[in-house]
Amino acid sequence: MAKILVDEMDDGWDEKLKILGHEAYSVKKLITEGKKLHTDYSVINYAKENRLILITRDTESGQACMENNIPCILLDNNEIFKIIVEKLKDY
Repeated sequence: MAKILVDEMDDGWDEKLKILGHEAYSVKKLITEGKKLHTDYSVINYAKENRLILITRDTESGQACMENNIPCILLDNNEIFKIIVEKLKDY
């Protein structure tokens, strides 16, 4: 199973991913535990140092991950639009 870091916007997905057997962490929860993850750079660096796949909606963070070979799932508007187009095929 994957080791995952869920960005702040999608706090709660970490819990759902844990149920599926993944090792998942939430940026928001890590901040409440005292981790200094208040910038995109610190979040990306934390993911890199801990060998986590970052799940984010932040396009800049996604691009930074891709440019630096850090595993990332970017849920930007293009990805969301692809899902919409695919679901529209059912109608």
